[in-house]
Amino acid sequence: MYKFNDALDRAVLKPVARGYRAVVPTPGRVMINNFFSNLDDVVVTLNDVLQFKFVQAISDGGRFMINTTLGAGGIADAATAFGFPKHNRDFGQTLGYWGIESGPYLVLPFFGPSSVRDGIGLYADSITSLTANIRPVSQRNQYIIFNGIRVRANLLENEQLIETAGLDPYAFMRDAYLSHRESLVYDGHPPRPKYEDDEGDDTPPPPSKPQAAPQPIPAPAAASAVPATVPAGK
Repeated sequence: MYKFNDALDRAVLKPVARGYRAVVPTPGRVMINNFFSNLDDVVVTLNDVLQFKFVQAISDGGRFMINTTLGAGGIADAATAFGFPKHNRDFGQTLGYWGIESGPYLVLPFFGPSSVRDGIGLYADSITSLTANIRPVSQRNQYIIFNGIRVRANLLENEQLIETAGLDPYAFMRDAYLSHRESLVYDGHPPRPKYEDDEGDDTPPPPSKPQAAPQPIPAPAAASAVPATVPAGK
């Protein structure tokens, strides 16, 4: 599946993404990113509630309302200026928050890196996503395709770094994806990985041998008050 996605990317997605960056100026791309990020805040807020993070749910819900109104439908990020920062939440993270392991690494057609847990989460989020519920279906598909082009255009710079460093693209994306997802599940503070050397031995250590008492150090001889050699008087 990775080869299929890579071939599709080289033939279609990457050229279209480059054309998007060439045609749309930076301020326009920022507004478009803000618009889709605002739509995503609905899914973020719902998953805040499912993780019992009610303070963040209030913050993210307030962020959506502020950007939808004061931010002209989300094209301007007015909420950040009011102290409502952007968070990332999805149902895959929610499953991980409640202790469900990610499972094997997967490469989904068209969607790219994922896992069994995140694949289930992706389907669940599509049910509550505003973009996925746009009607008619033809207009919904246009939104989804355009969002895919936007996301691919944002990854062009990262791809240049991989090519410059000469890294294996598949291994790099796999490791980066799994590490990033684990960091999101633990709110940026994932547990330190355990190694074989870190595993403690339950066997108590053998008692230490008694050490001999240190020998007393003899005191130095008292120095003579008169120098050993006294210069003769004249």
